[in-house]
Amino acid sequence: MLAAAIAALMLTVAGCGSGGPEEGSGGAVIAVTTPVLGAVVKDAVGDAATVEVIMPNGADPHEWRPSAKDVARLEGADLIVQNGLGLESGLTRAIAQAREGGVPVFTATDHVDVRTVKAGEGADPTDADQATGAKDPHFWTDPTQMRSVVEALPAAVRSATGTDIATPSAATAARLTSLDERARTKLDAVPTSARGIVTGHESLGYLARRYNYRVVGAITPSLSSQGQLSAAHLAALEAAMKAAGVRVVFTEQGTSPQVASAIADSTGATVVELATEALPADGSYVTYIEDISRRIASALANTGGR
Repeated sequence: MLAAAIAALMLTVAGCGSGGPEEGSGGAVIAVTTPVLGAVVKDAVGDAATVEVIMPNGADPHEWRPSAKDVARLEGADLIVQNGLGLESGLTRAIAQAREGGVPVFTATDHVDVRTVKAGEGADPTDADQATGAKDPHFWTDPTQMRSVVEALPAAVRSATGTDIATPSAATAARLTSLDERARTKLDAVPTSARGIVTGHESLGYLARRYNYRVVGAITPSLSSQGQLSAAHLAALEAAMKAAGVRVVFTEQGTSPQVASAIADSTGATVVELATEALPADGSYVTYIEDISRRIASALANTGGR
């Protein structure tokens, strides 16, 4: 069944959601690469500038490619805010061209405590995304890391556009502190023995580090959802899940449902979907973190670490 599921994965095409730009009333234009980062930048900027999000909500940032119109939006911005660490691989060339044309670029991951892949986490050390020491770009699952980005943003915005966002960004930072406290309250309710997590790809490392959870493994053993699978890796993942008592598999954008179902059938686990790279219907990062923490806590609390 696993072999068939792996074959089916090769035919899977990740879907893309739709979404438009987030706009303020100011004259400066800030282009943000991803929807989750864009939601926080919009909140931190307030009405001081216009924020345009380049990727549509629901797109897989690991594989999305820009149109000519998207490239023009980047080149016409007063400041580009990108995630960095290779997350937006399809935008690398367009951002470089915009930078060469004089558009300043603010890289969020320059301002976070970057998590790296630990020995034994990756299945293929020859893959740059799995090698020990590889830098994890998924910082946004930790609100305190997002707060660090918000705290660094005003200086970049002022330098690029002359716009002062000190007041709205300080308010956003305070909301992120409160959000972190609420997420911890939810996630602390899970018994320590039940805090092992398995995901579609290696996307929850920052959340695990922040809230004292354990990353047991991932269906796609890579920091990118486009990593390769093997029967040997899936067999090792099943063994690790059984040894750790993991009874939930969290799937996400780009995860093969066939492979997830096969693993669940073999281990007795439940499959729970998480939107790790897409905003909820209200477009709020606060709701995003609250939803993810609630779904993780609810799914794991019922396993008791069995």
